[in-house]
Amino acid sequence: MHSPCTIISEDSILMSTAVVLCMDVGLAMSHSNQGEETPYEQAKKVLTLFVQRQVFAESKDEIAVVLFGTDGTDNALASRDQYQNITVQRHLMLPDFQLLEEIQNVIQPGAQQADFLDALIVCMDILQKETLGKKYEKLHIAVLTDLSSPFSEDQLEIIIANLKKAGITLQFFLPIPIDDDDDDDEGGAGDRQDGGRGHGPGKGLSDQQKAGVQMVRQIMVSLEGEDGLDEVYTFRDSLEKLSMFKKIERKPMAWPCMLTIGSNISIRIVGYKSVTEEKVKKTWTTVDAKSLKKDDVQKETVLCLNNDEETEVQIDDTIQGFRYGSDIIPFSKLDQDQMKYKTESKCFSVLGFTKASQIERTHFMGNQVLKVFAPKDDESATIALSALIHALHDMEMVAIVRYAYNKLCNPQVGVAFPHIKEKYECLIYVQLPYMEDLRQYLFSSLNNNKKFRPTDTQLSAVDSLIDSMSLVQEDDEGVEDLFKTSKIPNPQFQRLFQCLQHKAFHPDDPLPAIEQHLLDLLQTPAPVKARCKASLAKVKGCFTLQESSKMKEQITAQHVFTDNNQEPESKRLKTEAEDFSISQLADGNITSVGSVSPAEDFRVLVRKKTANFQDLSKQLIQRIHECLDIKQTSYYMKSMDCIKCFRAEAVRLSHARDFNDFLQSLKERAASSVFKEFWEIVVQEDVSLITCDESADSGVTSAEAKQFLAPSEEKVEDTSMTDEGGDVDDLLDMI
Repeated sequence: MHSPCTIISEDSILMSTAVVLCMDVGLAMSHSNQGEETPYEQAKKVLTLFVQRQVFAESKDEIAVVLFGTDGTDNALASRDQYQNITVQRHLMLPDFQLLEEIQNVIQPGAQQADFLDALIVCMDILQKETLGKKYEKLHIAVLTDLSSPFSEDQLEIIIANLKKAGITLQFFLPIPIDDDDDDDEGGAGDRQDGGRGHGPGKGLSDQQKAGVQMVRQIMVSLEGEDGLDEVYTFRDSLEKLSMFKKIERKPMAWPCMLTIGSNISIRIVGYKSVTEEKVKKTWTTVDAKSLKKDDVQKETVLCLNNDEETEVQIDDTIQGFRYGSDIIPFSKLDQDQMKYKTESKCFSVLGFTKASQIERTHFMGNQVLKVFAPKDDESATIALSALIHALHDMEMVAIVRYAYNKLCNPQVGVAFPHIKEKYECLIYVQLPYMEDLRQYLFSSLNNNKKFRPTDTQLSAVDSLIDSMSLVQEDDEGVEDLFKTSKIPNPQFQRLFQCLQHKAFHPDDPLPAIEQHLLDLLQTPAPVKARCKASLAKVKGCFTLQESSKMKEQITAQHVFTDNNQEPESKRLKTEAEDFSISQLADGNITSVGSVSPAEDFRVLVRKKTANFQDLSKQLIQRIHECLDIKQTSYYMKSMDCIKCFRAEAVRLSHARDFNDFLQSLKERAASSVFKEFWEIVVQEDVSLITCDESADSGVTSAEAKQFLAPSEEKVEDTSMTDEGGDVDDLLDMI
């Protein structure tokens, strides 16, 4: 039995398959009920979708196209009255855009009728003659017809015998479903085909079509038994399946290596990528806009000095540099080669074992999952690896592994899980993080604030919502996954291929809208949507939304700690408003902290109601660093203005911590770099940390702020080499 859709499933047509697409373009194919698509139009869509899937999947299959019912005749078997009105539109070759253009523009409906069994013989003749001297994993014929053409049964037994002898598989695509029950004259699609849509073979069919259905039944049962009827499909069902572009085919590449445990145990293994991020193989390239040829465009890169003359520099006179802070550290290619981590060879070495419960799922990282097997021809390795896998499984342990793809790659530390299935067993390797890869975040518990504690009713409502939105459906037949991501094609690829195909045929037209089936890919499944309506209504009732009143004016340290020597409030606010009114003229045009007047931009933006102080302060800090990198006095003073503005607004809006953190990091950076000169300006201007006297959210005292600007004694660092080595236990503790 073949796969349920040999010609329309990417898993069923193997690489190096020879496929002949045999399409009926006869007179009857152009007839249909009013308002319905003709069988010819449906068959042409199926043909187009299948070929374009093969093109974008970069398939190695070869495709030929045979048309019957054409006005003319063009085939190798044609004689005076034999094999007439049959045309070989394209001989066996790799599918390309030229074939798609032929299907779109060249293939037209004919005004004749032709025997589809004769067309089947022409297809067999192509497969026999054009595959000589070549190796194919499969020979296949797909016939697209409405069975309205008359046929002769004289050579039927010979045709079936030759199909079996040559190992040619056959499929039929029809406008109506074929009933798999011989005794059911009422017809019906059944559950397998078309979901009950359309008419059965006994309803609305001509006598010729009824005879054609019986002929198809006889051929398929003779070739495959009763299972052969599974290879007969409707146009509508095929169009739904073919609407998705075929995934790019990838041949599995074996990675042979030695699994080592200590210095005495070595096991031969072979690794295969089981999961990895797929990327589009086709890349963008620059071509001439008129000729559309890449060779007509030449790219030339010229390196110049940043001076008035723009002196050209030869590539041999340049060197790579690593930016470390504001300094550039030169690094030649020789240095880079010496810096690379080198091993004697690739490796898969077990560093030790640990409990599987010690490995957190959130620590899985990397861009691939590796399945490790023993070589098929090595019985000793198979027994040894099987013993290791079963021991790990029984003891609920995993192996911590040092993995290097080859001698030039940096080593990884990962975990190898035992994986035992009915048909195979293997180790599954996943990379683990190093210390620098982990991000630690601490958040206070919501339970600390009674205001944010949910009630029992609210908790029950959310629990009910989660249960109702379960993507796993259980019934008497078993467990069904309603949203299996491994079966969902990447919408990015689907959209890209859709646009490329459109541009290939309609270069001057705008891109089409995203197809609805692509938008539906990542939507909640319909059963889940229906199931969770009541729970959503309950949650909506438990968590009511109310329009919040105007926020109270924020109380700052200036309101708490008044200054007797300060000017009256009304006069001071008036002065500030007058000073600020000039910058407000351009308020509507400022959306971010610019490089021309960063201090003024920052002052304008933080006074907006929707301002996010942290985001704006990050922009201002970036501008400060850019000015400092130029290392000129004028830019130092510009940075100083930004820092003063930052400090003033942080005090006014009670964001002292943001400013203090920035100033501390700036001091640390200045202590070990050329910014010591700028730090002296900061000290002279007496710009220190914001104290608790100035802002209530600061924990810095006046004495600490004064000490912050005091010169610190330089410590003599121990430059002796430290031991970076560690044993396996240390490594496991880290993990």
